[in-house]
Parts: sequence; structure tokens; C-alpha cells
Amino acid sequence: MNTQKLIFRSMRKNINMYYLYFFAMIISISLYYIFSTLQNDQMIIEMNQASMNFSTSFQVAGILLILITIVFTMYATTIFIRRRSQEIGLYQLIGLSKAWVARVFITEHAVLGLCALGIGLMVGTVLSRLFMLLFMNMIGLETVIGLPFSGMAVIQTLIVFTCLIILTSLQIIWTIYRSTLLQLFQASHKKEEVVKQPNIVSIFLGIMGFVLIGFGYYMSTFIVEHADMLMFLMIIVLASTILGTYLLFHTTISWLFNTFRKKKNGHLGLYHSLSVASFMHRIKGHANSLTLITVLSAMTITMISLSYSLYYSTEKDVRLAMPFDFALENMQEEAEQISFQLDEANIAYETDQLEAIRFEGTWVNQGSTLDRAFMLFSAEQLVHAGLDVEIPETGEAIHYNTRAIIEGNDISLPKSIEYKDASQIVVTEFKLENVMNYRFYGEQIVVSEETFRSIENHLQEEETSELVSFNIFQLVDKESAEAASTIFLSSLDPDAFITDFYSAYEESRQTFGLLIFIAGLLGLVFILSTGSILYFKQMTEAEQETSHYRTLRQLGFQVNDILRGIIRKQVFVYVIPLVVGLVHAAFALNVGSVLMATSMVTPIIISMTVYIVIYLLFALFTIGYYKRIVKCAL
Repeated sequence: MNTQKLIFRSMRKNINMYYLYFFAMIISISLYYIFSTLQNDQMIIEMNQASMNFSTSFQVAGILLILITIVFTMYATTIFIRRRSQEIGLYQLIGLSKAWVARVFITEHAVLGLCALGIGLMVGTVLSRLFMLLFMNMIGLETVIGLPFSGMAVIQTLIVFTCLIILTSLQIIWTIYRSTLLQLFQASHKKEEVVKQPNIVSIFLGIMGFVLIGFGYYMSTFIVEHADMLMFLMIIVLASTILGTYLLFHTTISWLFNTFRKKKNGHLGLYHSLSVASFMHRIKGHANSLTLITVLSAMTITMISLSYSLYYSTEKDVRLAMPFDFALENMQEEAEQISFQLDEANIAYETDQLEAIRFEGTWVNQGSTLDRAFMLFSAEQLVHAGLDVEIPETGEAIHYNTRAIIEGNDISLPKSIEYKDASQIVVTEFKLENVMNYRFYGEQIVVSEETFRSIENHLQEEETSELVSFNIFQLVDKESAEAASTIFLSSLDPDAFITDFYSAYEESRQTFGLLIFIAGLLGLVFILSTGSILYFKQMTEAEQETSHYRTLRQLGFQVNDILRGIIRKQVFVYVIPLVVGLVHAAFALNVGSVLMATSMVTPIIISMTVYIVIYLLFALFTIGYYKRIVKCAL
């Protein structure tokens, strides 16, 4: 038999081992090609040139896609080489050189990689139009899209995955040349054993796993309050949580299972022997991979949930920041011109005029002596303009600011504003919203009409204060928002730096649409990688335990009896990293919730549900593989 026939025969023989790896590689290549096609699309290039956020997002996403694909591929290659270690040893035992063995395995790996690359490019080309349409819909652009094909995207994909094949080929050469015959024949039968430590050490390390995770969670609550120490706190939180997660898998869970076994006096029965005992004997050896899977799961869930929450609540968040469709400050002529043009275009709207006092003052209770600008509004006037605001008591005020938490402002109450002649306004309530569009500077303070007039009279001759007039517009028909926005912006000087609600909404929609699209692509690659890593490890364990299942079948146990224990084991293997990852993500999202004034509950539930469903599909694949192993054991 020549080398070529041997290679193809080996590939056919190991098809059951390779099919999910091959499928995951095709998906990874397809997604990277789609990503590269978008990156090289002329419209996206123009967006990148116009916005630094777009350009940076695509660059970071491209790097993350490459890194996770490299980690996944090299990890999978390690598992496959270990499973075929006896085959490598037999080749050397019959006198074939390590160079010949390495050449055969590299050729087999390269053929598999090139096939995945070719199929992935074809799938990516077909799906790229669908993804382009999805992306354009997310960012709110309407355009005719054909079947996109980018030569540059093909070249980028070829370069990246050719480098990946070269890298894994070097990994194969390194493994074959550094392994002895004894190591090769024992590799596939290597068992993980419970490391017997002194009881006090096990207890201490087991408790430290929970303590470090809890400490990381606790420190995360200070990130918002101490934004100036963001990097330092992030490093502490990540280091503490990751180390705690490692100890959780390496020691804590093993210690808990060992305690459970002692309570049973070693009499675990069939189901617990196939689940608890098997998992307990291997978890220490799997601590690294389970920690990696947990961290990746937490990162993926956080990334998708946060980006989807931002996209989901875009309109509500922008409306909280810009309560009026249009607002002009001391621009009566422009307001009249806009009204005339809206009437000419038959666009229904409501308009009103608001008074405000802009003055300089100081927050008394925050220990600051720096003067800052404040804008004082009458609650009655705001109600007349259509806003749902509370009317404060005479002499009291309500502070409105959608960015107070993000900017790290002190929102504790009550507090006072000191202005002319040590006079003070007592702020008794805070609202995470605005009563005037955010483009106009000054902390927004709302008082009653009586208090407003009193302060107006007090500040009449004050040089640092001014009475300003706002012309505000609310559109009746939101369908005409785009046309009305065009009229509004064309009536103003481009250097005025004034925007309207529709423009701000579209800008945010494009930014967060890009964010959720990239997060979705990365999340899909991450979940394929984490699920596949677990699946490959369980495939290896299933084959190592074939002799155990054969013995149980010979003793008269039925397939379904054995499967019940195996299913319990898969619950431990898949659900424990998932649950820990979900808890990590929940605390991370709690910190991220300050980015939004609206609720994140609905998008988080949707994101987590989708992730859990896809993740648990790999558990079903694993149970199916175990079932075939058990059936074929006799």
C-alpha cells in the first residue's frame, strides 16, 4: 500500500473523529470570510473612514476571531494526536522514521484543512449576502445588495488559514519528535487520578475557590464608583475570578464529591459510579480546560447580552437623553423658518417655547469648589410642553441627568447648589433622564414656577447668569421623522453642533447595530469552540471507558441503565461550567448596566436562552456518541 492510499484510508477510518472538528472548521472559515467580505465592502470602508468606532471595532473583532480559532484548532489537534498516539507508535515500531510519520500526518491534516477551507469559502460566499442584509437592517440602511464577492477577503482568509495549517503542522512535528515509544503507547490509556492531599489543604483550597470568586464579585461593585481606577480594578476582578474558578474545578468540586462519596461509605451504586466517580477522577486533570470554557462562556454571554441590550434599548435611551425631536436655544428666526418648511411639507408637529436660567454654581455637598454651569427649568412649563415631570415643592429641586452614573457623579441626596450670595437650592430627588436635549450644556435642574421666578429675580443683575429661550418641536407623525430631520439640519449652520432626535437615534442605531453584529459573529465562534472542546474531550473519555462498558454489558446491565449514569455525568461536565459562567456574566452585566438608563432584563434573558440552547446541543451530541459506544461495547 503506497503512502497516498494509506492517508485516504486513515481519513476514512477516522471520519467519526473528524466530522465535528471538520464542521466547526468550515463554520469558522465561513464566518471569517463573511467578516472579511464586510470589512472590504465599499460601504463599510466609507463608514470606517467616517467613524473611528467602526474601524476599531472591526480591527479588534478580526484579531479576536483569529485568536479563538487558533486556540480551538491547536487544542483539537492535541486531542486528535493523543487519540492516535498508538498508531504513531506502531509506524515507528515497524521501522518507519519519525520524518515519514510526520509527513503522513501533516499531509492528512493539510488535506482536511484545505477541504474545510474550500467548502468554508463556498459557504461563506453564499451566506455573505444574507449576513450583509442582516447587517444593513441592523444599522438601518436600505440599499440593493447583490451576491458580494471580495478577492481581498479570499486572500485574507487564505493567508490566515494557511498560517493556521502551518502552525498545527509544526505542532504535529513537535509532538512526534519529542515523544518516546513508551509515551505514545501509554498516552491513550492515561488516566486521571484523584490527587490525595492532606484534608486541611483540600478544605483550605476548596474554600479559597469560593472566597476568590466572591472577592472578585465584591470588587466589581466598585468599578462604577471608581472609574478613575478602572484598569486596576479590572485586573483584580479578572485575576481573582479566574484563579477562583480554577481552584473551584481543581479542588473545590473534587473535595465536595469526595465528601459525598464518604457519606455513602463508598457504596455509590451504578448511576453514581458512572457519573460522580468518573467525573471526580478526571476533574483535576480537566481544570484548565473547564476554567477556559467557563471564562469563555462568561465572556461570550456578557458580550452578546450587553451589546444586544444596547441595541435593544437604543430608542428608549436616546429619548431619555433627547426628550424633544428638535430644540433650539435663542434661535427664534431659525425656529420660524423650520416651522414654515414643516408646514410646506405637510408634516404635523407641535411646538412650544421654554424659558431657562443658565447660571454658575457649586455642589455644596460634594466637597468641590469649582463652579459649573446649571440650567434651571420650570416644571409647569415642561408639563405644558408635553413632558411628564413631577412638580417639586417650593424651594426644592429635582436633578435630571442621563449620564450621571456613567460620569461617576455623586447622586446621593439631599444635596445643595450654592450660587449668588451663598444662596442655595436644595435638590431632593434625582432622575436618570433629561428634560432638555443633551446638546445644551449645563446640569438640568427642575423647580416649581414660583421658585423659578424667585431665582430669576435674584439673578437679574448677575453677570454669570442668563435667561435663555428654547424653541422645542415634537413630531406628531413619526413616519416623517427622516424628512423633518433633513429640514431641521438644512436650516442650521453646520458649525452650530446641534442635532435632533432622529439623527442621534440613527447614529446610535448604527453604532450598536455594528456592535451586536460583531458580538454575534464572535459569540458564534466562541460557543462553537467551547462546545467542541468539551465534545472532543468526552469522545476521548468515552473510548477510554469502552472496556468498563463492555464489562457492565457482560454482567447483564442494559444500555439504558448505563446511559442514565452517563447522562448524569454529562450534566456535571456541561452544566457546572455553564452555571458558573452564567453567574460570572450576571455580575459583569450588573456593572455594564450603568451604560443604560432602561432595563436590560429582556435582552439578557433572550441572549442567555439562545446561548444555553446552542451550548446544550453539544451535550446531546455527546450523549449520542456515548450511546453508540455503549451499544458497540459487546
